Amino acid sequence: MIKYLTFAACLLLTGCQYLPFSQLTSTTTIGGNDAFLLGNNPHGSFTVSLKNLGKTDVKIWRCPIDGGQHSPVQVKPNEHISVRVEKNTALRIENASAKSVDVLLKVKGDTGLSMGYQKH
Repeated sequence: MIKYLTFAACLLLTGCQYLPFSQLTSTTTIGGNDAFLLGNNPHGSFTVSLKNLGKTDVKIWRCPIDGGQHSPVQVKPNEHISVRVEKNTALRIENASAKSVDVLLKVKGDTGLSMGYQKH
């Protein structure tokens, strides 16, 4: 009986990786006068829960991968926001200050997202 329960538990844990929901959690450091791009590649929609852990404001934009940017949001220190990002659209997090800033990111939905930095 123990063998069957152990086998069933292993099977269940192994199968969980194929369930249709994904989550990514990261504390990301953005250098002074830098920006972090999340999802600058073809992908489905996703939701980001972002908390500004720094001492200065950050600004986020939605940037379609075929060009442009829209819907700016200023995020104050210690502020927490949630943003739904459309299919094939990147989330750009800008740090306009000279000092680096940390942001806590929790991403749900499509997590097959490119990640990289850009000069602001």
